Amino acid sequence: MTGTPFSVLLPYYRNDDPAHLRRSFLSVTADQTRTPDEVVLVEDGPTGHELDATVRGLLEGSVVPVQHVRLETNVGLARALEEGLARCRHEIVARQDADDVSRPGRFARQLPLLEQGFDLVGSAIEELDDRRAGEGLVRVPPTTQADIERRARFASPFNHPTVVFRRTAVREAGGYQHLDLLEDYWLFARMIARGARVANVPEPLVLYRVDAGAYRRRGGRRLLRSEIELQSRMHRIGFTTRAQHVRNVVLRGGYRVLGEPVRRALYRSWVRLATRRAPLGPARHANHQAKTRDE
Repeated sequence: MTGTPFSVLLPYYRNDDPAHLRRSFLSVTADQTRTPDEVVLVEDGPTGHELDATVRGLLEGSVVPVQHVRLETNVGLARALEEGLARCRHEIVARQDADDVSRPGRFARQLPLLEQGFDLVGSAIEELDDRRAGEGLVRVPPTTQADIERRARFASPFNHPTVVFRRTAVREAGGYQHLDLLEDYWLFARMIARGARVANVPEPLVLYRVDAGAYRRRGGRRLLRSEIELQSRMHRIGFTTRAQHVRNVVLRGGYRVLGEPVRRALYRSWVRLATRRAPLGPARHANHQAKTRDE
């Protein structure tokens, strides 16, 4: 399939599972109906023999060109993504995580929106849990510009592993900046504040892997510190009002210090409520047109 060339940016590090990385890589290359023009594979510090062997096999058998960026030390996600972005050859860049799986039609659905002029496009995700059979919880984000901007004042309006963006729009917003576990939300807020044209596709185009520690990582002192810093930054740039800042610190900060079982129950209830309320706006229409052309 021809069209605007694009890169896939895929970082990984020593704790990633080799089998998951292999499946993730193949899902954005050989399995796609619209294949990328390159993959930028960022190794965030030394990873060990098993992952090294897996990556060598992927490089040798890849159906698309791959740039393998090897960082000497583990620098964290934000720095690794910045290093990878600097190596991407194309203006349009798709994100992929090392343990997630993109559905075959992902790029055929999202790229037409970028080609129409959007700066940042995400999608819904479906949770993937190897411990449980059956369909996982689906997280549907807001789809229209107005609803995305409204959601962004309280919660991240994008599922980070699903986004495709214009590199210049990311650069103009200051790029990925370190903010432990919340660097994606901080980037999206700055892009929206600068007037980026944004959308989400309501269908789950990515399977998002959920492990035993997923809900534990959504809380604790480490994330509470990042949450308070994020809210301070968003208020300083005028993205949130003082009332919104106070609300977010109380509600989002309070959520971080709850016990894991309570966080799990509240989170799943919030996702189900947000999914029922998700509008099917212009992104669905454009997505349907793209699907019709591909078929």
